[in-house]
Amino acid sequence: MPKKLPPIPPLKALNFRKALSIPGLLKTVRKKFSGIEEHRETKPTYSLPDVLMSGLAIFQLKYTSLLAFDDVRDEPRIRNNLHQLYGVEKAPCDTQLRTVLDPVEPDALRPAIVSVIQDVQRHGDLESFRYLGGFLISMDGTGEFSSNHISCPDCMEKKHRSGETEYYHQLLAAAIVHPDKKTVLPLFSEAIEKQDGNSKNDCERNAGKRLLPALGKAFPRLKIIILEDALAGNGPHIDTLTEQGFSYIIRAKTGSNESLMDEAQKRIIAGEADEFERFDEAAEVTRGYRFVNDLPLNKEHPEIRVNYLDYRETDKEGNEKNFVWLTDITLSRDNAYHVMRAGRARWKVENETFNTLKNLGYNFEHNYGHGKENLATVLANLMMLAFLLDQVQENSCNLFQAARHRFHARTSLWEKIRGIFTEHYIDDWKTFYMAIIFGHIGDKLVPNYPDTS
Repeated sequence: MPKKLPPIPPLKALNFRKALSIPGLLKTVRKKFSGIEEHRETKPTYSLPDVLMSGLAIFQLKYTSLLAFDDVRDEPRIRNNLHQLYGVEKAPCDTQLRTVLDPVEPDALRPAIVSVIQDVQRHGDLESFRYLGGFLISMDGTGEFSSNHISCPDCMEKKHRSGETEYYHQLLAAAIVHPDKKTVLPLFSEAIEKQDGNSKNDCERNAGKRLLPALGKAFPRLKIIILEDALAGNGPHIDTLTEQGFSYIIRAKTGSNESLMDEAQKRIIAGEADEFERFDEAAEVTRGYRFVNDLPLNKEHPEIRVNYLDYRETDKEGNEKNFVWLTDITLSRDNAYHVMRAGRARWKVENETFNTLKNLGYNFEHNYGHGKENLATVLANLMMLAFLLDQVQENSCNLFQAARHRFHARTSLWEKIRGIFTEHYIDDWKTFYMAIIFGHIGDKLVPNYPDTS
């Protein structure tokens, strides 16, 4: 049976919050786009902010390809709506968009993402993401492009037994997460490049050396707790985290952290570990905790002291799950549960970020364009920015929330948004969302408001 949708709020309760509404967010983004240095020497036909905003619109409207957008961009309705909603005076064709964006440095898009997060913080909505006295940032790598034919100097390469060479791009991405929230706030990413190494371990580690200082510089006043998988449980990486003033909760595994696991077992056998169990009636599981503070990370880095948490979860059928983390957070019976939940929230960068981008309408793994310089990474970052704007609205905008609640699936909402954008003249974003919530009439979009007389 389909899930029952929540009722639509009263009409008088539906209104934009100025800064965290989509008009306010896009104003913030365009202002930052206007600050990106123009790389073209001759007077351009299309301004760089217009090209960037057009690319952002493509991803926010979930067009399946640049060509799909190009087929309709010159229609009067589309030109009107791009101008009214995105401030675009003139949208480029797909070839021009690729040509203009290819030389843009991916880092130039970061100020737009940072400014959106700062708006969320300034208006108090970031507080709902606070956990363990700070903000959990989950980091992981993901693929963004793959081809057996198209390549560039930065492409990673994989040789197959068939003799074919696969060329691909990856990103190390970061997102603010919370154990109790399905929404996440994706931050800027770092491209994993050919020179980063020949193994997954080397590649993500070297990209992390660039991404972590950039996060520290962008958000100097946030208390950040980094969540990562076992590849991050090494001395140089933990030194980088410490240098940035970040706390961390890192998954530990025998293959990656054998020395730490052996030392923890010695302490446990010696009776130096704290162990306890709690039965969770709501979840119907027994939660077992075993922790030891102040252990050497490994034999190579005994000066790095970490704390060890072993967690066991058993359901009523006797099925058991086990997780181990290392952390700089001093463990106690009072916080072991919260550290465990933070550690397990690391999966949200995969489940709520990468999975959404790849399978729920954003077409992350589709090849929108590769280019000869930065195009693939610039387009991926524009898509991440579009996702961030959607997530901020889902967390903070009651008009977007009401529009979302009209549909069981997000993909149905995206189809509705793109359909109205294509078929109607739209004056502004509020009219747009009201038409989704209440239905609409007319070629020029007019919401079909209920009779309240």
